[in-house]
Amino acid sequence: MDGGLPGCRLHSRRGVDGAERGRDRGCLAAPSRSVFRSQNGVGWPAVDASTSWRTLSELDLVFARSRRRAAVRRAQPARRSALDGRTVRAIVLAIALLGFVAEGTRLVETAPAKLAARKPARPLVQSCGIPKAYAGAFRTASRDTGLPLSLLAAVAWEESRMDPRALSAAGAQGLLQVMPRTARSLATPPGGPNADILVGARYLDQLLNRFDGNLELALVAYNAGPTAVEKIGGAPSLETLRYAKNVEARAAALAAC
Repeated sequence: MDGGLPGCRLHSRRGVDGAERGRDRGCLAAPSRSVFRSQNGVGWPAVDASTSWRTLSELDLVFARSRRRAAVRRAQPARRSALDGRTVRAIVLAIALLGFVAEGTRLVETAPAKLAARKPARPLVQSCGIPKAYAGAFRTASRDTGLPLSLLAAVAWEESRMDPRALSAAGAQGLLQVMPRTARSLATPPGGPNADILVGARYLDQLLNRFDGNLELALVAYNAGPTAVEKIGGAPSLETLRYAKNVEARAAALAAC
């Protein structure tokens, strides 16, 4: 997971005495196109710097709203949806991603029309930023779980920058940073990048079921662990919420995958 990047704007306001207040608290700048390049040269779609990420102060507001929603969820009795199945869950995921797009439109400063009009004429695998060597495994995992290919690709990018050799200090490994005990709990022993992709997809699918199809809660649980999320009813930290928002942003940008 990444911290903030340079390239931020200053935000200020004036008090009743006319003095300037509220200097910049730092922000997340849009990564350059080179950041979206994998080691084998396959790249993510270019995203304009002015439309990619929010300032940290804006994300603070989103985090505050998330914590308020978490408090409401904790106060309500637990309930499970009477509807189940891949079709219903797919609809919920689509609505969640559309909701994120709407929220992002409200927060970003500009959204050039040329970005929406751009239609990259590239193969499916390249447009999703998935290395060709693992394209089949990602498609298999998508079919196995019913999760959108764009969502799995976004999680893999945020977790490992599409590096199959990535290894965290905690022992998570592979493209989707799967813990060995997680693989064992899903009866899917680790066996190289292709197996790790399937395990990561099944784990995310399990979290979506655990959190009643709530994509944001499932993503923060993937990052911070389900116990921490259930304890407070939402993202346990701003960093974890930022992780979920980054995944949602990339998944929305890759919705055509």
